[in-house]
Amino acid sequence: MTALLDVQGLTKNYSKLIALHEVSFTVAHGEIIGLIGPNGAGKTTLIGILSGAISPSGGSVFYCGRSILGLRSYRIGELGIVRTFQLVQPFLHLTACECVMLGTLFGAAGKRSVSIGAARERAAALLKMVGLGGKADTQAELLNIPERKKLEIARVIAARPKLLLLDEVMAGLSTSEIGEIIALLQKLREDGVSIIVIEHVMQAIRGLADRVIVLHHGEKIADGSIADVLAQDNVVKNYMGAAY
Repeated sequence: MTALLDVQGLTKNYSKLIALHEVSFTVAHGEIIGLIGPNGAGKTTLIGILSGAISPSGGSVFYCGRSILGLRSYRIGELGIVRTFQLVQPFLHLTACECVMLGTLFGAAGKRSVSIGAARERAAALLKMVGLGGKADTQAELLNIPERKKLEIARVIAARPKLLLLDEVMAGLSTSEIGEIIALLQKLREDGVSIIVIEHVMQAIRGLADRVIVLHHGEKIADGSIADVLAQDNVVKNYMGAAY
């Protein structure tokens, strides 16, 4: 079966700074990949390129067999690639329900001519699913950081993604909340959604990822199962630290 996502030789330079250097990998349908590495390794840059927010300096990205490089972010979203942001920035003047409705109306789901009423119903159901059922009419600016993280997850799920790009959505959540999000993401995978998740919370990586990719100084230094990857000396030294 053709890979859902095929990334080959992806490179991004900022003048003399190399953010990514010839990174290659594939993502299968329904696969969850953990993307780990120290701060500054190029993880968010990679997500930015895949979502259309950043233009690469070289390489190729094929999604469902077609090149998506050069497409605008909203077009990539309509194709089914949806991302979250490390620094959550909801529309503060909108209610939680309205923020999630945007995902339904303007993501891949929006191509189905969803009515406002149907979008509101779906948003309410998703907010309940992530534990914000009682906050539907609360303005986003009044939500705390963990609540905004949950709101971000509900928004991207509302878009009905085929490939979900998550950038540290579980940072700041409690252990029980992380467990709830892991269960939710596993359910999405059962429904056929592929996921790339950037996360420093190893509980989440261990509970979710079929495969782990490690970036260091913009280069891929490991790719395999969580057990195999964490057994490699270069990963332990560059990511966990020599003391570990």
